[in-house]
Amino acid sequence: MDALLTALADPARWRLVSLLAERPRPVGVLAQLAGARQPQTTKHLQTLERAGVVTSQRTGRRRVYALRPAALHDLAAALTLLADTADQAGGPQATYDRYGLSLRTERLAAQESGWADGRSFRFLRSLAAHPELVWCHLTEASLLARWWTPDDLRVSELVFEARPGGLIVQEYRDAEDVDGSDLVAGRSEGAVEDVRPGEHLAYRLSPLLPGGGLAFTAHVDLGLRPTVTGTDLDVRWRITDSTVESADFVAGIEIGFGQSLDRLAADLVTGSHDNDGTEHDTNTDIRSTK
Repeated sequence: MDALLTALADPARWRLVSLLAERPRPVGVLAQLAGARQPQTTKHLQTLERAGVVTSQRTGRRRVYALRPAALHDLAAALTLLADTADQAGGPQATYDRYGLSLRTERLAAQESGWADGRSFRFLRSLAAHPELVWCHLTEASLLARWWTPDDLRVSELVFEARPGGLIVQEYRDAEDVDGSDLVAGRSEGAVEDVRPGEHLAYRLSPLLPGGGLAFTAHVDLGLRPTVTGTDLDVRWRITDSTVESADFVAGIEIGFGQSLDRLAADLVTGSHDNDGTEHDTNTDIRSTK
């Protein structure tokens, strides 16, 4: 496929392919129609032939070239597969486009400090696990690390001290940045405010700007209610202390935290809830204190 793409990338060779799509033609005629010299045309045709795009045969003193449609059909199929993968409903491309729209909206709104103060978000999830187990996933760092990032990201440092006044540190990187060579994708710091095991958890968490300052403060309130099938989780976000530079962070809250909760729900369904002996990325610093 690489040789095919390289061969077709040249405009002169693409012109020859277009001419041969109409009908087979000899080298001399192709050179005339393409407005090129015959030696150059011959070299281009040889490149196309090596890539499997065209074939040729000698007829008397002339060499006649013809298109091999199968190669183009294979390329078309590969391109269609790529396009369909990127264009799947609700897939990563759709999420990227949705975030881009939110990003533009929030950047226009962020004109002065405090612009997003009072903004609130609410997330509801029905989880297939009893409240005690859900609580563990909300407060134990080794379990939090499984879900507490949006898609395509991984936790690189996590501290969660599940007691009033306890420290929270959340840092994450791109999921494919296994050696930590790329920039940190995000870091937040905060503190736990209320702890009622199996019922209620509240904390504040502030994303850090690239320069180290606080983008805003998120006041997060999580309520757990037992149901016949598991637990209803009600999460409420409220923003204070918003800076102009916080627009990019605010734009990602609804999508990013929603994805995190979807990962939590999926993790609870798998049934792999044992916290002992859990394997984690060697580059992840995880600390949990009760």
